Amino acid sequence: MSAANPFRQLHDNSTPLRLPNVWDAGSARLAQAQGAQAIATTSAGFAWALGYPDGRILPFDEVAAAVRRIVRVLDVPLSVDIENGYSDDPQEVARNVMQLVELGIAGINIEDGHDAPSLLAAKIQAIRSALANAGADLFINARSDVFLANLVDKPKQIDESIARGELYASAGADGLFLPALARPTDIAAIVGAIKLPLNVMAVPGLADATTLGQLGVRRLSAGGAISQIVLHTAKTLMQDFLQDGRSDGLYDKALPYAEIQGLFADLPA
Repeated sequence: MSAANPFRQLHDNSTPLRLPNVWDAGSARLAQAQGAQAIATTSAGFAWALGYPDGRILPFDEVAAAVRRIVRVLDVPLSVDIENGYSDDPQEVARNVMQLVELGIAGINIEDGHDAPSLLAAKIQAIRSALANAGADLFINARSDVFLANLVDKPKQIDESIARGELYASAGADGLFLPALARPTDIAAIVGAIKLPLNVMAVPGLADATTLGQLGVRRLSAGGAISQIVLHTAKTLMQDFLQDGRSDGLYDKALPYAEIQGLFADLPA
């Protein structure tokens, strides 16, 4: 049974679905244990954990292998950030996505970035066609970087986001993701003009989940922030250990070994 429909239903809510984006199987299992209703990956954290810079560099076989490991440890729906689909060819993107569908994912994020909106629309159409041919389902979250990358002048960003949302919806998208969208008036304007559930990303100054829900936001993503904090903490500990060689600091805020082990105790080998 597809996990896409239960995941889709999680977007029909008054308070946004909160997704603590993860970067590997361990962080995914930890997020689930904290009560996450669904899990999403962060493309940046994914890339760093696999030894690559962020930005459409990851080999797709690395992505698929990491997704396989994450699916194994989860009981809740998983959405995978696939950046641009790792190809400019819509048919190749669709083939990549279908490999992940076979692994059991519930959704994807797929982005336009600096590409023409028509290219992302073509990719979404190709994915929808492949899904239909396979009798499969998937929540397609169309990410547009209008705000994040300032793709147009600021006075035009709302109208451009709405136009892209309408285009991606007509191509078969289930949701619209606008990272860096934060002003309540901008959020309200976009929610009032599009039919797709709106996804925003945590940024400094963004309203809390309850307020976002009142504005009509249906999904809130942590993005790469949690993985960045984890890496910052690791950097600090490594610097202190290498400089002073003291052990105590390594255990001040450590998650107990037994608790971590317990996360994986009942999983199949």
